[in-house]
Parts: sequence; structure tokens; C-alpha cells
Amino acid sequence: MRASLGNAGDRDALLAHPDAIDIPPEQIAAGRVFVLERSEVIVGFFAILLREDGDSELDALFVDPGIQRQGIGRLLVEHCAKVARLAGSTTLHVVGNPHAQKFYLACGFKLVGTFETRFGPGLLLRKKL
Repeated sequence: MRASLGNAGDRDALLAHPDAIDIPPEQIAAGRVFVLERSEVIVGFFAILLREDGDSELDALFVDPGIQRQGIGRLLVEHCAKVARLAGSTTLHVVGNPHAQKFYLACGFKLVGTFETRFGPGLLLRKKL
């Protein structure tokens, strides 16, 4: 929640709909949520979904706002790509927030379109594995 509320453009919508960033317990139980800790403190996490087409989707990626821009997000994307490859995926997909476009492009994703979310347009991005 702290990471999401750090973006002023998303704050009001997320406060009105906090369920938008809930991670379902089933996803955790299935082993599809990965957490990065430093000194026993969670500093970031990602969730990955396996798609019906055999590819994978980066379903969530958050980094504690106090340590953003230190490579944690990139490290999480790299680990997500590794998990996806091990699952047999050839492409990693993500619906990204427009304010994160520069980050995703820097991580090797390519913009392939847009997607209408309940909060407005999102970016469709793909990364070949």
C-alpha cells in the first residue's frame, strides 16, 4: 500500500478502492508471490500468474518507497523473468501503470498497446525471455 500511495496520481483511486492491490491468499499458497527482504524487513515483492497461452504475467510489483530507485524493482523483474522461464514461458506480460512506463522499458519490456482498467488506461507491455 505504501508503494502505491507514493504515486500522487494513483492515491485517491487506491484509497477509494484498496482491494485493487490485494494479493489473493490462493496466489500466495500457490507459490506465485515472491518477497525481497533486507535485514528482515520486506522491501519489495512481485506476483506472477501463469497464462493459458503458456506465457507468464507479472501481476504485481511493488518496492518500498523509501528505497525506490536503488535497483530493487529491476532485481524483482529479473527474478520474475527467471521464474517465468523455468515455468516454460517465452514471454513475460504486464499491464503497467503509465507512470511506470520508463521503468518497464528500461527493464527490457516493449510497449505493445493499451488496456482499459477500472482506473483508466494501462499499458500493455511484453518482454521476450
